[in-house]
Amino acid sequence: MALMTEKLRAIMAIDPDRTEIEFNGEDYSWRQIADVVQAIEAALVSMDLPVDARVGIMLRNRPGHIAAIVAVLSSDRCLVTLNPILPDEKLFADVAELDLPVIIADASDLARPGMSEAMADAGSAVIEIGACLEGVRVVNPEIRTDIRTSPGVAIEMLTSGTTGNPKRVPLSRAAFDASFRGFTKYERGRSFDDPPKLSSGCTMVINPLTHIGGIYGCIAALAAGRKIALLEKFTVDAWVATVKRNKPAVAPAVPSAVRMLLDANVDPKDLASLHALISGTAPLPADLVDAFLDKYGIPICSNYGATEFAGAVAGWSIDDFRSLWKQKRGAVGRVHSDIEARVVDADTGANLPPGEEGLLELKGEQLNNDMQWLRTTDRAVLDADRFLYIKGRADNAIIRGGFKVHPDDIVRVLNEHPAVLESALVGVPDKRLGAVPAAAVILKESADAPAVDELKAWLKSRLIAYQVPVHFRYVADFPRTPSMKPSAPGLRSLFAVDP
Repeated sequence: MALMTEKLRAIMAIDPDRTEIEFNGEDYSWRQIADVVQAIEAALVSMDLPVDARVGIMLRNRPGHIAAIVAVLSSDRCLVTLNPILPDEKLFADVAELDLPVIIADASDLARPGMSEAMADAGSAVIEIGACLEGVRVVNPEIRTDIRTSPGVAIEMLTSGTTGNPKRVPLSRAAFDASFRGFTKYERGRSFDDPPKLSSGCTMVINPLTHIGGIYGCIAALAAGRKIALLEKFTVDAWVATVKRNKPAVAPAVPSAVRMLLDANVDPKDLASLHALISGTAPLPADLVDAFLDKYGIPICSNYGATEFAGAVAGWSIDDFRSLWKQKRGAVGRVHSDIEARVVDADTGANLPPGEEGLLELKGEQLNNDMQWLRTTDRAVLDADRFLYIKGRADNAIIRGGFKVHPDDIVRVLNEHPAVLESALVGVPDKRLGAVPAAAVILKESADAPAVDELKAWLKSRLIAYQVPVHFRYVADFPRTPSMKPSAPGLRSLFAVDP
């Protein structure tokens, strides 16, 4: 990243002894990060790895992995994300297909049975990093001769895999610069073009670094010179303890995490530093925002983005929330000023006026498509003030005997049932109708499971008959992606054997 590269290098040198990462109650300084960054860079140079070469990193939410991200991006090479939580078979297949000259991983992943053989078979050199910045070791310096480069690409980013197998999206350095330029406008008194400097405050990073929400938050904090409080996995206790130790003004929480915090009845004193929560990655019900606001007095500022967008393209600022939430309740926020947006008819492509539902199209430099309109798969409404309302995905519609059923419409209603904490819906095969909706339901802690016939009757009074799910499963939790979204393939597996 041209501009981002300069920022990362300059910020590392400002105050080497200042803490930059807090992890599991331990502090790690810029100097410790810089030492590991320089050791990784030296290893890459010793292998004669050119600029724009693709470097794989098995990313975990650990300090050493943040240093690896900085080393690859600040040397203008292309970071290829590898997800170590995949089962061995899938991870090894990914390694085999990517043709990576170098892979960086920590000792715990390199020790997995079969990992060394998979990397050797792929012809990848191996660099071992300490999970907590303990050091760098070249395990295998032998680099392949047929090195593929990705000019101008900062990251080959894995999607979350919510609706199917994850795929990689090339995100350019220019797209990231444009994205961070738009994102920075949400912070009072700060511009993306400001000279590099260290900032007060703290950014919590809990979303997996293998996905856009995690790595975006991490890079944004590094570029702003802001301390990172890093969590490897969300639990209520770990999240609350991190807030109490680091006292951030803003903290991230996906919708399922917000529900868990409410259910845990967290002491408001433990959240005293928070001015707002930031929530993305999954639809955020307005009732959940209201419940958290009523209990803690803390706004939840949602945003809307995707891996393909190199981050968010719309979101709530705290000022907008305080003045406009009641008026714009349910919006994902205002479209960024440097993004053009419109809603079109799905069949004709005709522009629709403000307030009408259709397919969302976007245009902007961060989309990295030569400033062409990009049609999303999201059903949306855009109002006259550029506030965006996402109604659900168009590409996960279930065709039930010729009728189109949108899962998000049913989930919104099902979540209103007094016994339901959270629900998720997928289509499953049906011999007669082709496909039918099937719902997985998490109950509130004190609630009894409603009889299925009673639940269907309740839904029939609120939905069209063909929208009512045919199958139901009560579950303790859903199969989820690493970013805590319900996983459609995992949900379908729940209904593989008809109940």
